[in-house]
Amino acid sequence: MDIVLKQVESEALKAQWQAAFEEQRIGRPDGYFDRCLAENQAGTRVTLLAFADGRAAGCAHLKYASDYPHFRDRHIPEINDLHVFPAFRRHGVANRLIDEFETIVNRHHNQIGIGVGLYKDYGAAQRIYCRRGYIPDGHGVMYRDEEVRPGQTVPVDDELVLYFVKELDYD
Repeated sequence: MDIVLKQVESEALKAQWQAAFEEQRIGRPDGYFDRCLAENQAGTRVTLLAFADGRAAGCAHLKYASDYPHFRDRHIPEINDLHVFPAFRRHGVANRLIDEFETIVNRHHNQIGIGVGLYKDYGAAQRIYCRRGYIPDGHGVMYRDEEVRPGQTVPVDDELVLYFVKELDYD
């Protein structure tokens, strides 16, 4: 399977990305795609679309200023919102996206971060990140980027996340 990555820097690629999400029934709030395009054009985000044999296969973002305070305060870029569409899973798409982000980040930083959900749907992602050398950042479980304290009750949904970091070889 030939995997090609393209950065969302044009209206045409934004439209392809939006159409792919609609086809996959992945919802996003109004203005999301426009905001991401503007951030790509401004250089504060890198959104990569993955194409496998010419078909949209997934996407992910690299956020230079994470919403997660621990990463943001330490200038750790974050891989964010990584999606591989079901028909393309287990074909190297996620690893190809992560490889590219690690290469980009390694030019100027010695760490990269990523968050992962905690329920079963995220099991494959959890395993990929661990195999690639990502380790928990030591700050425990977060809900909407805030620490979950012992005894606190929070929903088990996409906002319940454990953040990981990976050391890079940047000199």
